[in-house]
Amino acid sequence: MSRYSDFKKKSLEDPEIRSAYDELQPEYDIIQVLIDARKSQNFTQKDLSLATGITQADISRIENGTRNPSLDMVKRLASGMGMRLRLEFIPERRS
Repeated sequence: MSRYSDFKKKSLEDPEIRSAYDELQPEYDIIQVLIDARKSQNFTQKDLSLATGITQADISRIENGTRNPSLDMVKRLASGMGMRLRLEFIPERRS
């Protein structure tokens, strides 16, 4: 395991940190899905910017977590990669 993985695993043992992390999970999911989709299409951020009209700076901010995209923006990003957006609600884990 990497140092980061070890650090993350250890940190998430703290209930307060775990709770805060879990609350942010949807944002992390959007970021990871966007990055994975972009890379699977062999797009750079600049390529995606040209395909969507969304600035490369905004795409970078979304990917590094400093900007929360609107639903319309996420749909534009998906469309720019030749994909469609699908949202899903899943049952919460029960303790």
